[in-house]
Amino acid sequence: MKITSAKFIKGIVGRDKVLEDGLPHIAIIGRSNVGKSSTINSLVKQKDLVRVSSFPGRTRQINIFLINKSFYLADLPGYGFSVGSKDDQLRLHELINWYLFLSGFEQKLVVLIIDAFIGPTDKDVEILRALEEHNKNIIIAANKIDKIKKSGYQNQMEKIRDMVGNHKVIPYSAKTKIGLEDMVKEIMT
Repeated sequence: MKITSAKFIKGIVGRDKVLEDGLPHIAIIGRSNVGKSSTINSLVKQKDLVRVSSFPGRTRQINIFLINKSFYLADLPGYGFSVGSKDDQLRLHELINWYLFLSGFEQKLVVLIIDAFIGPTDKDVEILRALEEHNKNIIIAANKIDKIKKSGYQNQMEKIRDMVGNHKVIPYSAKTKIGLEDMVKEIMT
C-alpha cells in the first residue's frame, strides 16, 4: 500500500462537516516541535504539504489532509510549550481535548509522536494515559531516531518501550525516512 495523493482540506476549530462525511480519521499528536509536520510531509512524500516551523506551537487548529481520497490525516496542535498567551495555550489544550475525547467522533488511529532522542516526557505519558482511558487505538512514532548514536540505540528503545507499555513503537526519522514503510503500513490498514 502506498500514499499516492495528499491534499490540504481545511483547518478546523470545532464542529465541521469533515467530521461527519464518513471518511476515517488518523490523528497525529505530539509535543510542540517533535516533528509532526515533518513526519506528515515525509509520509506523503511532499516537502511542503504541511508548513514546518522552528517556533513551537505554530499549529493553532486541527489541520485536515485528505489522503488517497479515502481517509483524513488530522494534524493536531502540539501540546506542551508553545508561543502565545496562557489563554491561547488553554484554547489549544481545549481543542485537542474536544477533538479526541469530547466530540463523540472516533478516530481510526491516533499516532502519538515522541522525540526518540529525548524519550517520552511527562506530557507524552499524560496524553498517552488519557488516550488509553478513552480506549483509543494508539501507535507510537519514535521520531528523530537518526539523532541517537548506534551505541545507545537499543538502550533508548528499551526505555521508550518500558514507558509506553504494550503499544506498537515505530522507530522513525522524518529526515532519513527510517520507519517510513512501517508507518505507512500502519496508517493504511
